[in-house]
Amino acid sequence: MANIQLLTNPTVQDREALGEFAESLLDRAPEIEKDMARLGKAPADRVVIADLFRSLHNIKGDAALCKVEFAIQIAHPIESLLTRLRAGELRYSRLMGEVILLAVDRLELATEALVAGRGVSHLKLVALVEGLEQLSQSSQGDLDRVAAQVIKAVTGFNPAPVAPAPAAKPQMQLKNQDLVSSDLQFFHSLALQFEARSPLFQGRTARILDLALETNHAAGAPVDRVQLEAAVYMHDVGMMFLPEYLWLKVGKISDDERRILQGHSAFGAGILQRMDGWQQAAEMVSQHHEMPDGAGYPNGIGNAKISAGAKILSIVDAFEAVTLKHRARGDKRSILRAIAEVNACDNQFAAEFIEPFNTVVRHMLEQQ
Repeated sequence: MANIQLLTNPTVQDREALGEFAESLLDRAPEIEKDMARLGKAPADRVVIADLFRSLHNIKGDAALCKVEFAIQIAHPIESLLTRLRAGELRYSRLMGEVILLAVDRLELATEALVAGRGVSHLKLVALVEGLEQLSQSSQGDLDRVAAQVIKAVTGFNPAPVAPAPAAKPQMQLKNQDLVSSDLQFFHSLALQFEARSPLFQGRTARILDLALETNHAAGAPVDRVQLEAAVYMHDVGMMFLPEYLWLKVGKISDDERRILQGHSAFGAGILQRMDGWQQAAEMVSQHHEMPDGAGYPNGIGNAKISAGAKILSIVDAFEAVTLKHRARGDKRSILRAIAEVNACDNQFAAEFIEPFNTVVRHMLEQQ
């Protein structure tokens, strides 16, 4: 049974031991992702199932050794689920796999939060563990239904079949002069220059543009489409005015480096502000790292002062960043797991655009 106190307000008994657990988890989590990908291709492969069980058992052992009790709470029901899978009592399903990966994600995020001295209430660990316990006791016939309920309870995103989403608007064609001015072509060329700085960025502009425009459409088009397109192109262009080693750096950055990186939005917005007709786009670029609770940058403004376009851009940019993070780690993260992480950050994003964004991504899943 889930220990509510441990999961909502976990205590750090030994900070050094917590750091050691975080390091071991950083090594083990990618191996679990690789094994889950293997299992998706060969669902009955007992060797892969055994490897997964061993990995979870090791995480549970590490957590016990380092006195990270909330991690034991998460790992134990997954271990029970894999025991039944290994014994042939259950058959693997895609949604079962997504729940396991979601649980590992939450374990990583919660561990990172504790190491940084932050709370974990937004991660909904109680709902996660209670759902994992229910899943580990489910029959085969109830497995996907329960798995979908767990994902919905933890992330707010419903992976179950739903009514078709509104038809997506055709992607804006950059060569259509009726819609795109020479300014937009210039902005797009700058975005492609930024993309060219790293092979990891390939295609990111098009992905972010599609998500932003479709989210705006699903929300009832509160933002001017052309201004939003310009903001997508320009929101990270300011990075090119900063030392390249900083924004291509892999691993932790210092507080001073973070402050330097946070200046990038001012450069992109500054270019737009100096060109006639792009004031709305400039505001979106300037504000796309602001947060509804006032914890963002550069000005720490609250929800009421953040433009609708900046709110949309913040969500889609974070979604792209999550997928990029795991691509850089050598593992392809599913769309569902990326949206789960975005939905968990309830203080970071404007609530009124989360459901339209979920609708767009759900439609993407249905097309796969």
